[in-house]
Amino acid sequence: MSKLKAFLEYLLIIVFSVLVFAVVWQILSRYIFNQPSTVTEELARFLLIWLALFGASYTFLERGHLSIDLFSEKISMEKRYILLLSLDLVAALFGIILTIGGALLVYRNFELGQLTPALQIPMAVIYLAAPLNGLIILAHSFSEFTRRRA
Repeated sequence: MSKLKAFLEYLLIIVFSVLVFAVVWQILSRYIFNQPSTVTEELARFLLIWLALFGASYTFLERGHLSIDLFSEKISMEKRYILLLSLDLVAALFGIILTIGGALLVYRNFELGQLTPALQIPMAVIYLAAPLNGLIILAHSFSEFTRRRA
């Protein structure tokens, strides 16, 4: 999982950098040059989607997601173990749903050949973030589940 974390770190840095550049260029082209860019708004929107999804997966890998520890601290170790295993299974179920639903969305958009209005890239590429993040969540959930059971 450490290689996956490192890959996600680099991917997030690149996506965020390009997002910042696109937004700054949009501001400059609109207010300084009086020639608004036609592609930067759409690019920024799609990059924000990818940043949010891959950022959420990275946070999940880092176990930095929001959790309420008040309940788990007041129960016995055996019940806490069962609770954590249950949470891993729920996260895996979410990963399965995101993977299957996202894959169907990508497949249908690929079949239809839908393109983005300004960038003219297939919408299937944009929607690819959903099944990829589902696979990341699923892999990490199963990794945690098997680690806890060992």
